[in-house]
Amino acid sequence: MTQPEYVPLNAADRVRAVERLPPAKPWRPDRPSELTTPGLPVGPRLGSPGPDLGYGMKLARMLLDKIVVPDGEDDHDAFAACFAVGAKRASVFGRAPVIYDFQVAYTLWGWMPGAPADLVAFRRPLFRGASHEYDTQRDIADRTPPETLAMSPAEAEASLSDWRSLLVTDATVPRGLNAAEVAEAGA
Repeated sequence: MTQPEYVPLNAADRVRAVERLPPAKPWRPDRPSELTTPGLPVGPRLGSPGPDLGYGMKLARMLLDKIVVPDGEDDHDAFAACFAVGAKRASVFGRAPVIYDFQVAYTLWGWMPGAPADLVAFRRPLFRGASHEYDTQRDIADRTPPETLAMSPAEAEASLSDWRSLLVTDATVPRGLNAAEVAEAGA
């Protein structure tokens, strides 16, 4: 409300000039980590980013009492690598992880009961030390193509008899390549 002109004002009561901010300086994406193209970068060791993956660790741990761990293998390795596969499945769908992501991961890699013996034999050297090696986890996740990850848990279990068509089995897959790059290279 305005003050009538005939009312005397103290110096402290007078309206002060507003502090004016200078205009903003122009901005350019020139910092080293700036993303200059749409989408997220892909490449070695970049993983599969998605929301709330920490909750996915809890979900993957919930299935540990259901998996079959043969002698000479470690459930920590199964957890670490299958978490990477399940997180990749969730990111393929563009959402946070759900329990089915990890059911598919454990099923595809033969950790659930009833897995083919040749899948277990194939998996054994791949998973050795996965709980301590990020590159191993990424390699296992990259050997699981997005088309395979799109399957439901029931479809994955039903297709397990032909598991070689579901996973990238070529032992010469270079570390850091994802399944799409391997297929593109003709491996």
